[in-house]
Amino acid sequence: MEGIEAMVEGLCRYIGQTVTVFTTSGGLSGEGFTGVLLSADCRAVRLLSEFGAPPACAVGSACSNGGWSGGWGGGCNGFRGNPFGSVAVIPTRCIAAFVHNAI
Repeated sequence: MEGIEAMVEGLCRYIGQTVTVFTTSGGLSGEGFTGVLLSADCRAVRLLSEFGAPPACAVGSACSNGGWSGGWGGGCNGFRGNPFGSVAVIPTRCIAAFVHNAI
């Protein structure tokens, strides 16, 4: 358990910064997860891996397509995709290594 606690202590220094976490799993998940480190504890690490989109226009203003058309599929300026972003939750026991910027 001492190793996990030391790793978590190291990770906590980089909260709010972009890191890449490599896991012990195979396939695509073993290639690493990159994102902004939100939190780290002895159970899990949370990375904001995709940011949600900002509003395309203020409420009540006219957009290029005549205003918000409703729903997430075709709002102002034809916004499409995930408006909320995504968070990766990685069990701490599955972390093989993490990489961060030197500065």
